[in-house]
Amino acid sequence: MTILSSLGRASRSAPLASKLLLLGTLSGGSLVAYSDSNKKEEEQKQKKKKVVVLGTGWAGISFLKDLDISSYDVQVVSPQNYFAFTPLLPSVTCGTVEARSIVESVRNITKKKNGEIELWEADCVKIDPANNKVLCQPVFKDDPEASQEFSLEYDYLIIAVGAQVNTFGTPGVLENCHFLKEVEDAQRIRRGVIDCFEKAVLPGLTEEQRRTKLHFVIVGGGPTGVEFAAELHDFIEEDITKIYPSVKELVKITLIQSGDHILNSFDERISSFAEQKFLRDGIDVLMGMRVMSVSDKDISVKIKSSGEVVSLPHGLILWSTGVGTRPVISDLMEQVGQGGRRVLATNEWLQVKGCENVYAVGDCASIAQRKIMGDIANIFKAADVDNSGTLTEEELQDVVEDINVRYPQVELYLKSKHVRSIKDLLTDSEGNPKKEVDIKAFESALSGVDSQMKSLPATAQVAAQQGSYLAKCFNKMEHCKEHPEGPKRFRTGGHHQFRPFQYKHFGQFAPLGGDQAAAELPGDWVSAGRSTQWLWYSVYASKQVSWRTRALVVSDWTRRYIFGRDSSRI
Repeated sequence: MTILSSLGRASRSAPLASKLLLLGTLSGGSLVAYSDSNKKEEEQKQKKKKVVVLGTGWAGISFLKDLDISSYDVQVVSPQNYFAFTPLLPSVTCGTVEARSIVESVRNITKKKNGEIELWEADCVKIDPANNKVLCQPVFKDDPEASQEFSLEYDYLIIAVGAQVNTFGTPGVLENCHFLKEVEDAQRIRRGVIDCFEKAVLPGLTEEQRRTKLHFVIVGGGPTGVEFAAELHDFIEEDITKIYPSVKELVKITLIQSGDHILNSFDERISSFAEQKFLRDGIDVLMGMRVMSVSDKDISVKIKSSGEVVSLPHGLILWSTGVGTRPVISDLMEQVGQGGRRVLATNEWLQVKGCENVYAVGDCASIAQRKIMGDIANIFKAADVDNSGTLTEEELQDVVEDINVRYPQVELYLKSKHVRSIKDLLTDSEGNPKKEVDIKAFESALSGVDSQMKSLPATAQVAAQQGSYLAKCFNKMEHCKEHPEGPKRFRTGGHHQFRPFQYKHFGQFAPLGGDQAAAELPGDWVSAGRSTQWLWYSVYASKQVSWRTRALVVSDWTRRYIFGRDSSRI
């Protein structure tokens, strides 16, 4: 009894993973022991489909947050072990917000999930869709033991690696310009701005040399370039000139835009407001100019209207002109027959074309929307149940919802025509609904629909929605195999497994400095001014990925109002 009691106590006190099932045979005086070793858990893990996620940006994190990982074996590969709230990167460049206030550890984000997610800090250097493998290179290049390449097998691959800066092959850009894609970029710019002022106040420099050191050039009039120009202007006016008074009259900010307006993706009222605001603030906006080359001392630009090339000396340049494809994505496109494209093409379910079990979300991919006119004959045939050659009102009603879901451009076309339904397009000369419609009338009514097809912008909002959508599809994958929820398959019959991805635009902001911002919100609502800046504060605070970062960002904004921005070079 003593032995059995002791063994019982030892078993109860031992960790679950190392418990031993002990069998005693008193008659033989011997004990037989074997380890359980969580065999059931290992068997269950082997049965789970393996999902490999590349990247921890907006798309990748949204996917991981919403995925039910109890159903999958999830492995994540990313060169960073954190998620960054990238819309606030311009604020980090000038100390309005601290870098650590906008980042959250990926392990902290996923630790509350019902299961375990494995994360490796590495770059994916090769995707092999034929063998369902990815080759990865750890980021620790200075440690031979921790820098050896490794490969991972997958059942499903989620590509969310984002994009890289697009230099358009302009000479000198990579060597002499700053970029603003990562937290490290923002920190380098912050140090660079302070360095420019420290250099300018050194003795022995001429006034022209000081002016050159304090000439800040931004290439690109999109949201990032405009917001950085506004942040930099506020930083200089509110904080820097107080501690460098001797050079405050020598500072100049120039924004170069190739188009006719800045913020050309916004409503033209916002573009006009931003241009007038910058004019009042003394920010030089040069439009209709193309950068030809960049050196460590000057930037050469070509005036499109006259063809003249002028040279501008600079102290610091930010290059913000759009995004380009990463090498690993370019290599994958060559393998799957998409060579020559700008980004990876997916279908409406975010599945990479040419790969059955590979999905791509975020800036690295674009949805190749199917044209309705290519399927018009099949749609008509599927709707014409009685094969009469015409569609009755009842037959048309049965497919209207499926058409709207399968072809998102239909909804945009109906809005442009100020009608509610496809049936409103099928009317007689007096405007009354037709009781029957033949294929010619049906085709004629929908002939302009495909003109409304638009590519989605490379924004955090799009990437987050795609990641969340894909996670929901994975969560109900087994259920939808038996009970598909998607629209009708007009070509082959039956239904699609899922509803296709549909982007919902919730608006966009453009902070313009001086506690003023512009907003373009759903319903053709445009707002600009100080009240919009406070709306921007509330929206961006609410969109933080955790309560920790939310509290830190709000406290940084408060600190800046009370004490100003920190100008230390750290």
